[in-house]
Amino acid sequence: MKTKLKLILGVGLLFLLIILLTAVSTWYINALKRDTNNILLANYNTLEYSRNMMLALDEMPNNPEAIIQFETNLHKQRNNETEPLEKETTDKVAEHFIQAKQNPNDSTIKPQIRKDISELMRLNMIAIQTKSSIAAQTAQTAIIWIAFTGTFCFLVAFVLLINLPGSIANPIKELTASIKQIAAQKYSQRVHFESHSEFGELARSFNTMAEKLEEYAGSKIAELLMEKKRIDTLINNMHDPVIGLDENGKVLFTNNEMLKTIGLKKEDIIGESVQQISKTNDLMRILTQDLVKTEYSEQKKEPLKIYVDNKESYFEKEIIGISVTPTGETEKKQIGSVIILKNVTPFKELDFAKTNFIATVSHELKTPISSIQMSTQLLKHLGTGELNKEQSQLIESINEDSSRLLKITGELLNMTQVETGNIQLNIQPSSAYSILQYAIDTTKTQADQKHINLSIDTDANIPNLNIDSEKTAWVLTNFITNAIRYSPEYSEIILSLKKKENRVYYSVKDFGKGIDEKYKEKVFNRYFQVPGSSKAGSGLGLAISKDFIEAQGGNIGVETEQGLGSIFFFSFPFISNNIITSS
Repeated sequence: MKTKLKLILGVGLLFLLIILLTAVSTWYINALKRDTNNILLANYNTLEYSRNMMLALDEMPNNPEAIIQFETNLHKQRNNETEPLEKETTDKVAEHFIQAKQNPNDSTIKPQIRKDISELMRLNMIAIQTKSSIAAQTAQTAIIWIAFTGTFCFLVAFVLLINLPGSIANPIKELTASIKQIAAQKYSQRVHFESHSEFGELARSFNTMAEKLEEYAGSKIAELLMEKKRIDTLINNMHDPVIGLDENGKVLFTNNEMLKTIGLKKEDIIGESVQQISKTNDLMRILTQDLVKTEYSEQKKEPLKIYVDNKESYFEKEIIGISVTPTGETEKKQIGSVIILKNVTPFKELDFAKTNFIATVSHELKTPISSIQMSTQLLKHLGTGELNKEQSQLIESINEDSSRLLKITGELLNMTQVETGNIQLNIQPSSAYSILQYAIDTTKTQADQKHINLSIDTDANIPNLNIDSEKTAWVLTNFITNAIRYSPEYSEIILSLKKKENRVYYSVKDFGKGIDEKYKEKVFNRYFQVPGSSKAGSGLGLAISKDFIEAQGGNIGVETEQGLGSIFFFSFPFISNNIITSS
């Protein structure tokens, strides 16, 4: 039987049972209504009229209104004659009432009228008892039939409730379980429905699909094996060490370069957990320590120094998370990761050579540049002879260029210290005010030349700082020098020294043209200069400043908006209970 027909028959039968139960109940309720209405409309009215005539009879003949009341109720009774012998009895009452009106003083007529009225009441009382018995019997019959019909409807509905949902849901449940097996690549799964409903047709179609999938999977195994060998060959021929892991950290594949790097054999790691391998191999622990993170950081890290082929080599580690969206789903699922070690040894060697070259050249250039500056100072002295205007301008130009060259060589030497990791820090408790004052004294002449006012805004009772005061003063001086360079004449630069929470903040605010938002994150990069800047420089000052501050455990940054100036700042944690009062 078709599923649709089952539903139509089941729901239709329930509908018919509801109609049947409603019809039976309505029929017997109407029957009870008719029986009770007969009693109310006929018999109870007669009793009411008889009682009123009795009361009026007692007041006759002295009360004229009593005669009218009697006649009125007698008239109503004539219109309400419903029982056998009720008409004859009513006629007797009327006949005797006429006689009573004709002979008011006849005392024998009233008892006769009262007897006739009593007989009328007796007839209706008997009728009420009879009709009440009929109504009770009707109610009893109604209860029996309604109970029987309701029980029948309940049994039929209960049978439908037990069988109908199961006949529809069970095949769907079985089919769902079979589909899950197919999705798990268990193509031998089959479903067996004996019915001739739509589920039977669906089962036959499903089994046909499963057979074709099983046949297709069998025919593709050889191709898949060939593809796997091809991929393994490609991985083994890669020059960079590679290792692949599943979502549980189990090693799926690796190449010979990785085996040579970590010093293990292929059979020792394939199929093994990296946690287990890391217990006996320190390099594997270092390589996989970032796998616990849900998202791999893109922040550039220092290269790993690994001893391979009897020499120190440098590798950059890259973890690539592998995620796919399973067929029929919408959310991505993490299925593993690949770790690649990129050999950057040649680049590292070139970087070392470049750093050493810059350091050597910078050191060698400092002596002749200093000699040039000394010579220009001697030429400007009157003892060597008087210079004309053009000669003085040339000497001034030579002095400025030599000062700029000396500054650049100094920055290059500082940069070589940073790159080689040989920053020499002299960390000791230092006065925050003295650092600020030193920077102001150093840059005041430059500010005066452009008529720039250096405003100072400091908090009282700034704590001591555990820092290298010389390098910190160099950074602050560099900030002020840059602010002077990019500020217009007759402007203002605000130097702030503030205490916020547990840190001390230095800041230099200028009112120049500011920096475009897209260059804000690049100003501390080496050799970077804001495009369109009319002032020349090496592009190393801010990069060196960042390395000096961060090497001391501080933070450095910039707040800027194009057209509104810039605020360069850095901060350090202060030493508790050690405060130098501002002078």
